[in-house]
Amino acid sequence: MKILTICAVAFVVAVAVTTRPLAADRMLRDDVAAKQRITFKSGNLTLVGYLFKPTGNGPFPAVVWNHGSEPNPGGTRQFDAVASIFVPAGYVVFAPMRRGHSDSEGEYIVTARERETARNGAAAGQQLTTRLLGTSQLDDQLAGLNVVKQLPYVDKTKLIVAGCSFGGIQTLLGAEAKVGYRAAISISPAALNWGHNPDLETRLKQAVDRIDIPVLLLQPPKDASLGPAQVLGPMLERRNQASHWKIYPAVGPEDEQAHCFGGARGMHVWGADATAFLKDVLR
Repeated sequence: MKILTICAVAFVVAVAVTTRPLAADRMLRDDVAAKQRITFKSGNLTLVGYLFKPTGNGPFPAVVWNHGSEPNPGGTRQFDAVASIFVPAGYVVFAPMRRGHSDSEGEYIVTARERETARNGAAAGQQLTTRLLGTSQLDDQLAGLNVVKQLPYVDKTKLIVAGCSFGGIQTLLGAEAKVGYRAAISISPAALNWGHNPDLETRLKQAVDRIDIPVLLLQPPKDASLGPAQVLGPMLERRNQASHWKIYPAVGPEDEQAHCFGGARGMHVWGADATAFLKDVLR
């Protein structure tokens, strides 16, 4: 294991990097140099993320990928599948795992929500979820972004934020924060909460009304709710003529028409649209 210490102004991040060979059955192609497990700090917590890069010295544009609410995103094929889309197109991919997910320290957001719901009712649990998504969860995303900004082979003028479900929410909040992202790809944002959490809907409308960068908002046809695309999509297009939204037609396997396109197995559905969007807006 090689330990890298990365310094920023008023911010020191200790990053531990482990290079792991990719198994033959993984989805990545030969143009991925390595998959690295990285530890980094968010406040006093140690978080874990996975880094993928193309071969060569760069500078490369980079995608910060935000996972959803699943407890163990690092134990699935999700990040490899994301990398299989973006790395062959020339992008570095970093997937930070927020607090309480997989090997990252801290309390899992779903645990916090369930405890608050048990104590004070469903509305209180929803309000806590909305607050955490915009505070500690966003802090974790931005700590991951800080790691990416300090990689010597990354083009800091071409940073992308993307993600699905809770990660789609994080994508919109990250875009709103004006922290250096050039574009955003939000997939199924809040689809599982739309119609059930009015505080979150209001918060996302506020975020979208402040986003200046191009956003691609995508949903599968049989998502839990199509409200996010139908409501937030037109708002994004009014904010920026380079923004687009799309609800895909009901074709293909049933599981790839559901929330987040079924995860890793359905990313091929939106992959070409995502890379074409980025090619256009980063010109």
